[in-house]
Amino acid sequence: MTGEPASGGLPAFLKSKIFIALVVVLALGVGFAFGAVRWAFQQVEAPGPLAAAQIHVVPKGMGVSQIAREMEASGIIADEKLFRLYARYRKLDSSLHAGEYEFQPGVSMVDVLAQLAAGKTVLRFVTIPEGLSSREAAALVAAAEGMKGIAEVPPEGSILPETYTFTLDENRAALVGRMQDAMKKTLAELWAGRAEGLPVKTPEEALVLASIVEKETGLPEERQRVAAVFVNRLNRGMMLQSDPTVVYAITKGERELGRALRFKDLAVKDPYNTYYTRGLPPGPICNPGREAIAAVLNPIQSKELYFVADGSGGHAFAETLVEHNRNVAKWRKVQQEHRRQQRLQQQQNNQ
Repeated sequence: MTGEPASGGLPAFLKSKIFIALVVVLALGVGFAFGAVRWAFQQVEAPGPLAAAQIHVVPKGMGVSQIAREMEASGIIADEKLFRLYARYRKLDSSLHAGEYEFQPGVSMVDVLAQLAAGKTVLRFVTIPEGLSSREAAALVAAAEGMKGIAEVPPEGSILPETYTFTLDENRAALVGRMQDAMKKTLAELWAGRAEGLPVKTPEEALVLASIVEKETGLPEERQRVAAVFVNRLNRGMMLQSDPTVVYAITKGERELGRALRFKDLAVKDPYNTYYTRGLPPGPICNPGREAIAAVLNPIQSKELYFVADGSGGHAFAETLVEHNRNVAKWRKVQQEHRRQQRLQQQQNNQ
């Protein structure tokens, strides 16, 4: 009969109600799960609690659980459990990099995770100006905060002056090695495009001459002109007679001279003194920059053989000794006037 239970079974209407109930429960469960997942994604993508930019260091060997706990304690993220679950969902929990990170205000957990996974750590900087001795450059590296280890003073002229980036706890010797690699690469690149007829026969000789040019002028527009003077003198077999080489002959780059050159200094018997020895000195007298090297390898075309300071920060150039002597006389007048002004100022200060 209709409505009678089948042998060993439930009534049809009861089966129908149970089925509907299961469907409802399942739908509610699916809806709840969907809502929970949606909520979780909203939380990891939402702005975080960080109120101001913060530097945070993740030590080597730290796992995702400890990273998450420390970031929650530091106020970078709001929920360390949710962060950990999301990292595992993205399969990034074992790919987070150690290092020093800077997180911006309101950074989301998604962005924190992306930064850690990409290893976008804080970059620190150390700048090596052109013309420093290797001793001075090594001192700058030694003083750079956030590095470890000790770097020996490299050979003179072996590092390329520029700004270098490094990360927290990078080894100082490794950074100096990068500086030396940069010099080798730059020198090789510029040597390949050198002009013809130069009196320098090797990249090492070009580096020596570039170090002299670097110390002779601080004006970018003068480098090729100064280089041309020295190239012309070398091609003619003339002495370079460069004052900075005299300073290096006395100090060897180990200290500041601390005074003006004297006439007797020009007679110092040292291979670095280009008033005493003909040709190039045996090695660089500083670490020249890329532009000084480029100037030596591609100087301007000129017949100039002399230059002297002109009192304005630059130099007066000459083709003949007669013209040069006139320029020297002008420079001495500038010096005399400068000393006179100094004496007047001193007198006024003493009144």
